[in-house]
Amino acid sequence: MHACFCIIQNYLMERKNRPHSGFFVALGIGAALGLGFTAGKMMGEITPQTIDHAADLIGLSFTPAEKDSMISRLENQRSNLQSSREYKLENAIAPSLVFNPLPIGYQPETRQMPVNFGLDEDVSLPASYKDIAYTPVHQLAGLIKTGKLSSERLTKIYLDRIKNYSDTLQCLITLMEEDALRKARLMDAELASGRYRGPLHGIPYGIKDLLAVKGTKTTWGAAPYQDQEIDETAQIVTQLDEAGAILVGKFTLGALAMGDVWYGGVTKNPWNLEQGSSGSSAGSASAVSAGLVPFAIGTETLGSIVSPSTRNGVTGLRPTYGRVSKHGAMALSWSMDKIGPISRSALDNAIVLSVLNGKDFKDPSTIEAAFNFDGDKNPKDLKIGYFKSFFEGNRSSENDRNVLEFLETEGFELHPVELETSVSAGPLTMMLMVEGAAAFDELTRLGWDDELVAQGKSAWPNLFRAARLIPAVEYVNLARQRSVLIQEMHDLMKDYDVIVTPSYGGQQLQITNLTGHPALCMPNGFNQSGSPTSITLLGNLFEEDKLVLLGEYIQRKTDWQAKRPPLFDK
Repeated sequence: MHACFCIIQNYLMERKNRPHSGFFVALGIGAALGLGFTAGKMMGEITPQTIDHAADLIGLSFTPAEKDSMISRLENQRSNLQSSREYKLENAIAPSLVFNPLPIGYQPETRQMPVNFGLDEDVSLPASYKDIAYTPVHQLAGLIKTGKLSSERLTKIYLDRIKNYSDTLQCLITLMEEDALRKARLMDAELASGRYRGPLHGIPYGIKDLLAVKGTKTTWGAAPYQDQEIDETAQIVTQLDEAGAILVGKFTLGALAMGDVWYGGVTKNPWNLEQGSSGSSAGSASAVSAGLVPFAIGTETLGSIVSPSTRNGVTGLRPTYGRVSKHGAMALSWSMDKIGPISRSALDNAIVLSVLNGKDFKDPSTIEAAFNFDGDKNPKDLKIGYFKSFFEGNRSSENDRNVLEFLETEGFELHPVELETSVSAGPLTMMLMVEGAAAFDELTRLGWDDELVAQGKSAWPNLFRAARLIPAVEYVNLARQRSVLIQEMHDLMKDYDVIVTPSYGGQQLQITNLTGHPALCMPNGFNQSGSPTSITLLGNLFEEDKLVLLGEYIQRKTDWQAKRPPLFDK
């Protein structure tokens, strides 16, 4: 029997009586040699045969002399790893290596100009509560500012809807009713005294429950953390608070930011209650879709804004990596996590992003960049490309092609582009797995992963364990390939203001998450089963304003985003 398998078998037997340690993030050939147990440090002897089996896992081989020379070094490395594990690392502590998505020679615009959203204050107050609930932020702002609608009344409408529907959708973790009403009354009083904080003054919203808020639970959607309280408030929550927005609740996410399964159930899609909301910003997207809040905050590492926005028929904006502070947010992948708004329109997302944007000294990955949106600019001045092959044959839907037809009918000139890179995105996503395994090191080593609901081969417990066998050398080389990919995508994108793509076309979702490019995901109709579909607009780094300019034009001329799930349109 293989020596490595014997160690694993012994490890599995021991799990009946004690917490398990899992695998350590591999240092070269030492990949499988960190097996041990937290209580007792039971570890096998490192032999040439052990090295052979470890080497098989990473596609290498060594001569007998090389293996003999390595043994003492591997024993030393294993000892060092055991020692390093005695230091407790909180999830919030980022590595000293900070990812930067900027290609060589590129710097974003830092001069902030006055933002012009072109908001119309001449908005009629809808007659019914449900119509008020589905009114987009850019219109609610006018109603609040002109006094046609009080913040307290608006907040009560959303609180009532949350209490009525959140159990059905399984989308809520914490309701913040008292704090929300207190803040709403304050916003009404400020407005009456002449102080107006801007378009989010008095507007309720929700957040994904991986963002910390002092005095509340921050569960990360996972059973091991369901009673966790973090004694700080996420930077973006502070920014939204200062802008006058009102936090009404913390919404569900798939456990540790994967999927829509959390410790309390499965978050539902308001269009089809037999279907999950997709993830991992499941609760945020479901709540916006069902009219429980006008906007919510989501996060994306590899599709967690795009996927639930598509499934729930709402509009999600994934900002450029580094534009929005992640301070106070759960870390899954320090080099890929991004925070962005989910709402009922592209313009709403721009309003929210203007508040979230900014360099934050507490998050060294943030980058100084302006967000200069001007609603008076002509969208037809934009140079628009589209990934031609993704719209051909079975690679796209009729709804996707309808978007191109609409743009052409409206007089936009579309330029065919092909997404071709020398680097494949697939292997690079192993970087996410390694970072996630590091972020939740204790979850694996102490056996807490057994408490997660999802336990399949593609679920976090298994992925985190397997990631510990990815050698550190390979992780670094993947990062080097990522640098090539960043430069190639910059060279491809820089000739266009916006590129239109099916949301799941080719590898674009993986590639742009790795390179940090922004994306706007918008509804574009329904499939044959009645579920919403989406189209995605891609932009250059820190050029979200152009995505919103085109997205807002499309939404002003169509009604895809205005549709409401019938079960919640009451």
